[in-house]
Amino acid sequence: MKRLAFLLMLMALVLANLYLGAVHIPLTAVTDILLGRDVDHPSWTYIIWESRIPQAVTAVLSGAGLAVAGLLLQTLFRNPLAGPGLLGIDSGANLGVAVAMLALGGSFSAGAFSLSGFLLVIVAAFVGAMAVLLLLIGFASTLRSEVLLLIVGVMIGYLASSAISLLNYGATEEGVRSFMMWGLGSFANVTSDRLPAFCLTMTIGLVAALLYIKPLNALLLGDRYAANLGIRVRRARTYLLVVTGLLTATSVAFCGPIAFIGLAVPHLARLFMGTANHRSLLPATMLTGACLALACNLICTLPTHGLIPINVITPVIGAPVVIWVILRRQ
Repeated sequence: MKRLAFLLMLMALVLANLYLGAVHIPLTAVTDILLGRDVDHPSWTYIIWESRIPQAVTAVLSGAGLAVAGLLLQTLFRNPLAGPGLLGIDSGANLGVAVAMLALGGSFSAGAFSLSGFLLVIVAAFVGAMAVLLLLIGFASTLRSEVLLLIVGVMIGYLASSAISLLNYGATEEGVRSFMMWGLGSFANVTSDRLPAFCLTMTIGLVAALLYIKPLNALLLGDRYAANLGIRVRRARTYLLVVTGLLTATSVAFCGPIAFIGLAVPHLARLFMGTANHRSLLPATMLTGACLALACNLICTLPTHGLIPINVITPVIGAPVVIWVILRRQ
């Protein structure tokens, strides 16, 4: 029954994202466009198929991916305040984009190979996030304690932030502004031609998480209990880090760093479902993350105020949830 409510809410928010936006399009015209009929204004068709539909799909997958990444980390570290940004993966992606925008000036060439514009941003963010992930996997093979690995991730994040500050100090005003705007996040960056690659990568990460439900439930009770059940704890830790890194890196590379979804959504899903069993919690987390991302995107594109960045809205929802978690634990 709860899953059905989630699905209905998801469908309603998807439709709201298609029918409402910064540009007013009559509801009947949107329906005709979705059914493949011709309308009086060709620009409306372009807005629906090239802007609103890609944004809605991106919000669904990015919200679900970041929420699942947060749930995996909270289970792995048994820490309710663990999130995708805590291990430095976000910071690695930010550093990659900072190098591309601030140090390279938005273009890179090596012989016959060259990258520029948004493609360079995607590659730089993904490379930066994957570099941090490989570091974490290397440390995970030697550190037996999740707490120590968490501390290492936080330190990597500090190092990346320091390097970003240094690049900002020596960059041009235009470069700093471009990097700042990217850092505010947007689901509008994924156009229809970029959507297939984004969907494929995020889907692989989400399916990989769903295939690991049983080990996740075992890890809830501690490493020794999981080992007694036949779970290879080190391999499980590495697997979870890879899945988390893939989901986070893809989302950050295409959409920019989206705050609080990975941290807050797992707690909302636990509250709604009333269970810690990942067989129910993991799908609920996906749906809750998708719904929250769609709701934030809808608020950002309402015609009353024009387009605003997604990270202006997510802290308004996420910060109270984090405060509630801290007060509840006290």
